[in-house]
Amino acid sequence: MIPVRQWDIVRFRIRPQDRDLHPGIVLSGEEWCASAHMTNLNVLACSKRVPRDQVKPHQVVLNGVDGLEFQTTVDARFLYVITKDGISEVIGRVSPERRRIIGRRIIEVLRLLL
Repeated sequence: MIPVRQWDIVRFRIRPQDRDLHPGIVLSGEEWCASAHMTNLNVLACSKRVPRDQVKPHQVVLNGVDGLEFQTTVDARFLYVITKDGISEVIGRVSPERRRIIGRRIIEVLRLLL
């Protein structure tokens, strides 16, 4: 099992039977990530951004600042639950400024009243 931390960008399969790996952002807390007893994690899915595509209101763009080779959009509409064993590698880490943006976007998209 690959050790991960909150805000790591990882490669995973959305569904175990999927052929392709997708980038995703680990949202589960540090204590959950570190625990050997907790086997699942909450993840936001990402996808490679096509430059001609406009960024939608539910998306945030990541890039080299976050350790990625190309622009990637994060979809804040849905959290996936994956197993820690389903992570193939850590490929980056979300920058502090983008963490705030993603957090605000999740609140907006899910209409969480605080």
